[in-house]
Amino acid sequence: MDLNALLETTVVGLGYELVDVEMSPRGRTIRVFIDAPGRATGIDVEDCAKVSNQLTRVFEVENFDFDRLEISSPGLDRVVKKAEDFERFAGQEIQIKLRIPHGGRRNFQGELLGCKDGKVGLRLAKDDVELEFNNIEKARLVPRFD
Repeated sequence: MDLNALLETTVVGLGYELVDVEMSPRGRTIRVFIDAPGRATGIDVEDCAKVSNQLTRVFEVENFDFDRLEISSPGLDRVVKKAEDFERFAGQEIQIKLRIPHGGRRNFQGELLGCKDGKVGLRLAKDDVELEFNNIEKARLVPRFD
């Protein structure tokens, strides 16, 4: 079983959402970002400890070698990767970087309108644009501090 499948199965099995995974260049440090979508309070230290303990056991059983495991909440500027997340966070401010330019641009920031039929809608200052979901290299929410 590959690492992503192992993480997804374990994290979801514990009742959390796997948001993102980062690995150090030599794969010795694994950073796992989790969320609890149905809960207003988000992730706390106990959640991180629970996932860390379970993953450590799973890695031992699967003989997966690593030096350090870090579990964290995704933060206010969370990564948005899945089509469902682009729908879930509609109405929020987002930064999107494209692989291939759209209209001569690769970087966009605006209000997320959602994701339908493989296209992500974005409201910019002057107009609305639709970006191909498969062309998105990176997307992050932009926190508002009103």
